[in-house]
Amino acid sequence: MTDLEQARQNLDRALTDLLEVAKLKPGEILVIGCSTSEIQGKKIGKASSSEIARALYPVISEKLQQQKIYPAFQGCEHINRALTIPEECRQRYNLSPVTVIPHPGAGGAMAGTAYKNMKNPSVVESIKAQAGIDIGDTFIGMHLQPVAVPVRSEIKKIGDAHLTMARTRPKLIGGRRARYPN
Repeated sequence: MTDLEQARQNLDRALTDLLEVAKLKPGEILVIGCSTSEIQGKKIGKASSSEIARALYPVISEKLQQQKIYPAFQGCEHINRALTIPEECRQRYNLSPVTVIPHPGAGGAMAGTAYKNMKNPSVVESIKAQAGIDIGDTFIGMHLQPVAVPVRSEIKKIGDAHLTMARTRPKLIGGRRARYPN
């Protein structure tokens, strides 16, 4: 049985660490990949849990709202890893919507929970986020801007799910003579 309160606390701490390092500005995007199956110690995609998603969604939503950061909840492979985002974000970044409603059987419990609870949800096929959190090895990298840089935290797992996080930075171009800001 997954300790949901401990999972919430670990997620809150991990997000705090990520936001501290990533230094996102208001209006930037954080992609969230989350396997509720992996959190339970089960195989990804085989034991979606709306209960776990409902417990963790407010932690993500509230923390990002405080910083005015747009969340992008990545769905599973059955919806081609489409992302649930606020309609405001879709419009701001001129993203094309796709027609699908994520749910535990296709999209995953977390993306489905985000779709149900977000004020004005929209689903898009892809995005280029400035940072991301990947709970359970869902492979969020396709939705990050280049260049992704790992972010470390003392939190290594949410429940039984492996945790990885990243921020992005602009590409460094030039050669030996190029100079870069600190």
